[in-house]
Amino acid sequence: MLLRVLGPLEVEVNTGGTVDLGGPRQRAVLALLLSARGEVVSVGRMINELWRGDPPPRAIASLQAYVSNLRRLLEPGRERRMPARVLVTAP
Repeated sequence: MLLRVLGPLEVEVNTGGTVDLGGPRQRAVLALLLSARGEVVSVGRMINELWRGDPPPRAIASLQAYVSNLRRLLEPGRERRMPARVLVTAP
């Protein structure tokens, strides 16, 4: 996997091309996680950053969908229900 963060945020996976990372909030989730440099980012912090302190009622569900979509994009060969290796959940 190749991540480009200077200029537009881009990701290349083993398939050889860049991945369509989705809309602005989904891209922001990835950028936020990348900027944390391997540290755990809390759900509360991500929601605060994404919605600037004014989250919608279903913010957690939206965030979960963004992370799920990014996992699928970043690990295209991973079988469903198998543990993620790139974006992992930690306490």
